[in-house]
Amino acid sequence: MGTATTIQTLRCYRWGWLTEADSVLENLVLVFINVLGILNVFVFVFTHVLGIPNSNLNSASILTPCRRQDVLVLTPWLAPIVWEGTFSRDILNAQYLQRNVVTGLVTFAVEKYVQFIEGFMRSANKYFLAGHQVNFYLFTDSPEKASHLQMAPENQLFVIPVQSDPRWQDSPRRPMDILSSSIQSQFQYEVDYLYCVDIDVQLLAHIGVEIIDSLVATISSWQVTPQHEDRAHETPPGSGAAPPEGQGHFHYTASFYGGSVDQVYRLTRACAQGEMEDREKGIEAWWHHESHLNRYLLQHRPTRLLSPEYYWDTELSSSAIQVKRMCPVHRDSSRHAGTDSGHNRDS
Repeated sequence: MGTATTIQTLRCYRWGWLTEADSVLENLVLVFINVLGILNVFVFVFTHVLGIPNSNLNSASILTPCRRQDVLVLTPWLAPIVWEGTFSRDILNAQYLQRNVVTGLVTFAVEKYVQFIEGFMRSANKYFLAGHQVNFYLFTDSPEKASHLQMAPENQLFVIPVQSDPRWQDSPRRPMDILSSSIQSQFQYEVDYLYCVDIDVQLLAHIGVEIIDSLVATISSWQVTPQHEDRAHETPPGSGAAPPEGQGHFHYTASFYGGSVDQVYRLTRACAQGEMEDREKGIEAWWHHESHLNRYLLQHRPTRLLSPEYYWDTELSSSAIQVKRMCPVHRDSSRHAGTDSGHNRDS
């Protein structure tokens, strides 16, 4: 194998797949993290000790000096990857409160997925941005299932009826289309940030303001395992979701993503358009809108990545996972059959 070929050969870098050429960034990344830590100390002193306000400060950018040496904490495009031990929630909370923002959380529950409404809402009410104002938006064909739910004083639950459809992913109005339309007509006037989560999950630990940024994606659980699979080849070549060969460092799950409301609108609108164009061609991406999500994020790189701690498949194991913040409570046995709750592939 020639030198040029060797340089481009993929290798496993801690847990993520990077090229040999990318690995030269490692030393620069470590220097950058140390400098960021020093800057954060100055920011904290000015804003908290000296009492000098900074309303323009992005709370999600304040990270502690990295205490993790076993995982990748910065992408090749210098976006942080959030792991346990890489942030100070106290500092982040203080800055977040100064900004007086509202965050929304969207989920879909149709057909048999209504059984997950109560479990999801109870855990999300307890652990998602606890102590901060959150608007929960539940799209469901069974609104009565949510009528008895009690929310924390700072939270609000909005139940939005949708039509029942046993083949949800084949509906003319798929979740990405519904979501982009709802952002345009309603959500953009009510929240500053918006996150989308599967209904068939349980939150097991706090998910706080460390997730707040312009465009946020969660790295798939399987990517941190030694025998992980490459999902790029599972997208039909004619699909608008098919990635260019050899491009992309990460695979992102559609089970948890978000960001500023305007960025999420652009993402959902682009994915809905891609799905519509595929339908016109008689093509369907194997992973439905997750494939389109990944194609969009390849062209519009996330400003913050959440580690697989934020959506961990309990069928897998990895020493890198110190905290399991969110886990599915239902795992599909078949990847491409049955119904879809909006982000879920049915068995």
